[in-house]
Amino acid sequence: MWINEVAPEQLAELFHHYHQALTPEISGKGIENRGVWKEVPPQEKSRLVAAARLALLELESLASDKAPSRQYFAQPGEAEWGC
Repeated sequence: MWINEVAPEQLAELFHHYHQALTPEISGKGIENRGVWKEVPPQEKSRLVAAARLALLELESLASDKAPSRQYFAQPGEAEWGC
């Protein structure tokens, strides 16, 4: 599944990038002066990566809940009978 192919660190970096891009200017900072991922404090990076990891786990669990658990058996009322 695609969720397993996404690194939480990469998702956190992308989230930070888009959050910075979409946040209104704060205290006179222009877009060119906003913080870049390399400048984010390690503790904040850890929090963002942990949040990204939890989001990916939740997406994965939602996707697996929707997958049919008994894929080789017909759903009730769908079986074709006849000999």
